[in-house]
Amino acid sequence: MTTEKSETTVDAEELRGRVRELLEKHDPETTDRLEHLRARFDEGLAWVHFPTGLGGLDAPRSLQSVVDAELAAGGAPDNDPRRIGIGLGMAAPTILRFGTEEQRRRFLRPLWTGEEVWCQLFSEPGAGSDLAALATRAVRSGDDWVVDGQKVWTSSAHTARWAILVTRTDPDVPKHQGMTYFVCDMTAPGVEVRPLRQITGEAEFNEVFLTGVRIPDAHRLGEVGEGWRVAQTTLMNERVAIGGNATPREGGMVGVVARTWRERPELRTPELHDRLLRLWVEAEATRLAGSRLRQQLAVGSPGPEGSAMKLAFARGNQELSGLELELLGEEGLHYDDWTLRRPDIVDFTGRGPGYRYLRAKGNSIEGGTSEILRNIIAERVLGLPSEPRVDKDVAWKDLPR
Repeated sequence: MTTEKSETTVDAEELRGRVRELLEKHDPETTDRLEHLRARFDEGLAWVHFPTGLGGLDAPRSLQSVVDAELAAGGAPDNDPRRIGIGLGMAAPTILRFGTEEQRRRFLRPLWTGEEVWCQLFSEPGAGSDLAALATRAVRSGDDWVVDGQKVWTSSAHTARWAILVTRTDPDVPKHQGMTYFVCDMTAPGVEVRPLRQITGEAEFNEVFLTGVRIPDAHRLGEVGEGWRVAQTTLMNERVAIGGNATPREGGMVGVVARTWRERPELRTPELHDRLLRLWVEAEATRLAGSRLRQQLAVGSPGPEGSAMKLAFARGNQELSGLELELLGEEGLHYDDWTLRRPDIVDFTGRGPGYRYLRAKGNSIEGGTSEILRNIIAERVLGLPSEPRVDKDVAWKDLPR
């Protein structure tokens, strides 16, 4: 189901007035944090471009920055977006586009306030880069679907209440045609979450086993067999969420390395200086390209261009974290803590250089591998010929595995 936006007369000044009224009714100093967030959602100030009644006002997306600035100046709490990024950046736009009215009203408010954390059940041990080859099976049983399979590399599964899930519902058709998309209750019987310890020592990722999990048909997003189409909306938004966030000049990793360079002149060499200058320019070009992408989003939906932003983000993080280690020398080899933990967020700037270097290795895998993103850019942005694919018309059950 798609959403048609109605004409709106809301402008920046009216939004500022709405924020002032919200702050007067719900003073951040005396109002419970969750109560304040719920009130903000109900007033349409959560994401102003969403429909009225669903956290928005049918206003241009570009006006969200006006609301956010006014609320920040008024001392209003935020919804801890790093902790609920999968819900905000991936689940919400998918539910808005394909969900029923009942689904939207059930899921969007607690998603935005952070009362319910979301995760993403897409990748599988045998279908990581090739998502359409997934094998997790959903079989219709009355008003429910019974799901069996395994998912992997699932961020936040250990804290999630809900998951966006893609399954195989028809093995007799080509792989892109036999998929169906669901909302899965992570507390349902048959859902098992196991930690995956990473090179950092932590386990922010998980593997998820689904054994006889019953999902009501009312939790299906999109039509049966249209899971690939629904998933594309999720993936396009995911790549923008990972690589297209608004950052100030010298935000993120480039700021960390530049600050070390300025504060520690004894570490400098001409070769490192040349590399830092090149990476600084690339980071600034990426930041400005991200600003342009967000302007395009203000008048439309994410397209394949978001893949370029995510690709640049991954490459930049890895090169900058490597440069930081070389700059620090022996000091950079120290590691803060190898304790097995299951964190809620990824904190690049709040940890040491060793953590940043190791964790950045995952940036070229999560949210779509860099190899897959290069294919998307080549075919869907640059218009180059696609790679030969011999399995497009072969039934999934007949594919070699």
